[in-house]
Amino acid sequence: MDKLTYRFALACGISLLACGESRAQAAPDRAVSASVPKAHKPAVPTRTAPSAPHGTATPSPATTPQGGASAALETVTVTAQRRSENNQSVPISILHLDGKAIANAGYTALTDLQYLAPGVQYDPTQGAAFQIRGVGSTSFDFSNAKSVSVVVDDVVMDAQRANGMVGMVDIDNVDVMMGPQGTLFGMNSTSGVISVTTGKPRLGVLSGRLSTSYGEHNERIINGTVNVPLGNKAAFRVSGFDNAQDGFGRNVTLNRLVGSTDEYGTRAKLYAEPMEHFDVTLEGDYAHHWDSSVRTPVGGQPANVTRMLNALGVFPGPKNADTADSFMGGITSEEYGASLHLHTKIGQNDLTFITAYRGSLYDNNTPVDLLPSNQYAYIPYNLGHLTTEKFSDEIHFASPKGHLVEYLVGGFFNRLDARQTQYQWGTLGAPLIGANGARPGTLYNLSGAFGKAGNTSLFNSRNESLAAFGQLKFNISPHFNLAISGRYTHDRNSQSLGYIWTDPVPLMGYTPTFVPTSAAPVYPYGVMTGQNFSGRISPEYRFNPNVMTYFTFSTGYKPAGIAFVGNKYDPYHQETVKSYEVGMKSEWLHHRLRFNMDLYREDFTDFQATILTPVPDGTGGTILASAIGNAGGLRSQGVEGNVAFKPLPDLTVSGAVTYTSAYFTDYQANQKTSYTGTQLTNAPAFSANAAIDYDHDLTPHLGLRAHVDYAYRGTYWTVVGQPAYSRVPAFSLVNLRLSLLPWNKRVQVGLYVRNLFDQYFSTGYQLYGATGYLHYTTPDARRTVGGFLNIAY
Repeated sequence: MDKLTYRFALACGISLLACGESRAQAAPDRAVSASVPKAHKPAVPTRTAPSAPHGTATPSPATTPQGGASAALETVTVTAQRRSENNQSVPISILHLDGKAIANAGYTALTDLQYLAPGVQYDPTQGAAFQIRGVGSTSFDFSNAKSVSVVVDDVVMDAQRANGMVGMVDIDNVDVMMGPQGTLFGMNSTSGVISVTTGKPRLGVLSGRLSTSYGEHNERIINGTVNVPLGNKAAFRVSGFDNAQDGFGRNVTLNRLVGSTDEYGTRAKLYAEPMEHFDVTLEGDYAHHWDSSVRTPVGGQPANVTRMLNALGVFPGPKNADTADSFMGGITSEEYGASLHLHTKIGQNDLTFITAYRGSLYDNNTPVDLLPSNQYAYIPYNLGHLTTEKFSDEIHFASPKGHLVEYLVGGFFNRLDARQTQYQWGTLGAPLIGANGARPGTLYNLSGAFGKAGNTSLFNSRNESLAAFGQLKFNISPHFNLAISGRYTHDRNSQSLGYIWTDPVPLMGYTPTFVPTSAAPVYPYGVMTGQNFSGRISPEYRFNPNVMTYFTFSTGYKPAGIAFVGNKYDPYHQETVKSYEVGMKSEWLHHRLRFNMDLYREDFTDFQATILTPVPDGTGGTILASAIGNAGGLRSQGVEGNVAFKPLPDLTVSGAVTYTSAYFTDYQANQKTSYTGTQLTNAPAFSANAAIDYDHDLTPHLGLRAHVDYAYRGTYWTVVGQPAYSRVPAFSLVNLRLSLLPWNKRVQVGLYVRNLFDQYFSTGYQLYGATGYLHYTTPDARRTVGGFLNIAY
């Protein structure tokens, strides 16, 4: 039976099951519904699709003042344990961000969450993946699983260089779950989960929202959402976005901006309740991203290169964002996919099935010359073309809450295929165009191999994972609960390296002789398989309805894989972690003050680390390439805390702080190099954020809204071993937003300032052969002032 047939059969089975249950239990369930309204089926005029497993925010029980604002903080509902629960009752460290907080900060990319969630980091130069508690994937290798899973509407986004969320539009909330989370979520994750929930269709409601803004640097942001009821039992919701801004630096040779961005996309959801106790959600999305971000020089270039750069007006330094390259690099990416969610009631139990398809494209055109081609060239032709396809299925069966024993069991299958072609052709220091306009007859081919006819590397990888998971929760007394969960996983990861021919004539107008720089791999194909059982045990004790303490012990796992570094066959082993966490969650002052904190320690064995490894460049020298390997031991330990306070119904103050000590306890990279005792990359010791929100009614039809947020990130290093050149100094960011809400608050007009104090920071340096130290500059590292207009109906 092929995969599509299997999915169709499973979906039909669930539908028939739902139909049978609906007919068999229609009368009893209607009687129950009359006395106990179901949370996921409110009255038709304002009905919303059942909550996805990652939470919403609802008001806490409290007296509401006459003005309309609640005197209490909103209750944060999450489903870290695959059930809708108050975050204050979940024995896991979770940082919750609602869509309003994200919009107020003015950020439009998922990667910007690192400025809102202490303990979360993202570095595009090393792995392009998230880190939590200092730990994450730092490899671009295709068979390397991510340490932090990004989950969007219950679908795991595990493709390399794809996070499933280009534009942050119509976001309900984001939950950051710290530590190993594999026992209840689709993919095993050793460091944490970032779970994104987008807006759900609402039954019986016709509504819409349009948001536009324009600011400095030609920044323009447009997004909107429309919700359309389709009778009483279905609704359709669609959102779209179009964001762009001009670059930070300039290419003085081509007279173009460096670092410009342009992205657009859409997401659509169809929700239906074709029969009682059965609902269906069909979702699809597409997003496109382009930017002209390229590496620019900061120092360490040869003296003659520095002189030529200076003569053209480019001055390498810590804040330089300019270049003089004859080729304009850029990154183009696409992400798209579809998912089907089926949910039915079997008695009082919930059965959920999710099937998904994801695809992505990533073109990385990054020439590294720094100067006009008739003066100097290094690798003028440097293009990677990556495509991925992923299928996943997940099913879980959950008992009702509130019984002496609660249980959940489930299964998960995931298959990710990746294909990348990569060509790297260059002169490695000689001009590409001679004094008389002549082109070189030969080019060094860093993407070929001795004895192979191709001039382009071809990588193919397949990662497959099959798992079963479950949890038992014992509600022993009103004060004491115990949860035990486990997961069995079987993985099979493979990768191959071959060589194909790319016609150079469309690129350079002629066909040079390509000179390979290294030998072909001894093994052009490899496969690694593995099995693992991960578990979690969480006792919790509630002193009173508002104060709970817990202890969690959990284990996690990342599968082994195959890498190729400089054409060298390089397998690596599986990674495991043991995590210990003790915490407290509490609310005070009639739910106006919330204070949560935890202490944690995570011990990793055979951590999959990345180091810069010299590979031959064909001229007798070397160029540094990222290589993945296993570090014997790693420890991450620290303290996390967050607080929210509502001193007045119109005023909310919140903040969070994290201290992390993440370092290698055993890492002998080779006979001469030991990284034991050094700090993990991109892992600041201290990070924090704070926010103040003021929402006041000036009149019954006119509101005032003000927001300010502050983010701090301590000093960190971007290269293993903490070399001085990779040090990124501590920095702080402040954002402001001030607006009026006239016309019964259906319109919001205001001003925003992002990075108020114009704080510059770099994403970290890279040592790139003879071109010296290079870096990227993010658009967030400059002040942007603008205005915005939001309209809702």
